[in-house]
Amino acid sequence: MLDIKEDAGGVSIKIRVQPRAAKNQVSGVMEGALKVRLTAPPVDGAANKACCAFVAELLGVAKGRVAISQGHTGRNKTVRVEGLTAGQVLEKLNY
Repeated sequence: MLDIKEDAGGVSIKIRVQPRAAKNQVSGVMEGALKVRLTAPPVDGAANKACCAFVAELLGVAKGRVAISQGHTGRNKTVRVEGLTAGQVLEKLNY
């Protein structure tokens, strides 16, 4: 089950990132975290930027509404998405 926390302004989603993948894609749920494969390398914040852009595109929100709140230097991240509810996120992710 996907670990999503909702508050008044939006949601926080746990994400596990695999950088340098063949293509950007969601590859399932692992230990409560959405497993995301990204083509970007984990150098100079490239994977973090790609993660935010991919999540924004996946959920249909502007890139400015998505930010990494925890895990800037690791694979396990918490991503904050403004303006959505947990139900909307689950519906868009088909979970």
